[in-house]
Amino acid sequence: MQIRTAKDIGALIRDQRKKQRLGQAELAKKVGVNRRWVLEVERGKPRAEIGLILKTLDALGLSLSVESGVAARRRSGREIQSVDIDAIIENAKRPKP
Repeated sequence: MQIRTAKDIGALIRDQRKKQRLGQAELAKKVGVNRRWVLEVERGKPRAEIGLILKTLDALGLSLSVESGVAARRRSGREIQSVDIDAIIENAKRPKP
């Protein structure tokens, strides 16, 4: 799953919590926060503390993996466009007619 926004990570947490049949209060207790914090994160709170997000993912048995855009495109089979920077520089140095 690609996570690009706070809402994406909130949805992931909510979906996993529900799959495990955990209530918000139960998850909050596991993480050491209050139920309101879990509610706000699941709604996509943009300023949630990263340490608590990681602790929440761990409590749900999830881990976070990050890869570069290039690696993601290679894995997805999308073509990666290469650029010849030397050719661009040489072209820019040529006098204009």
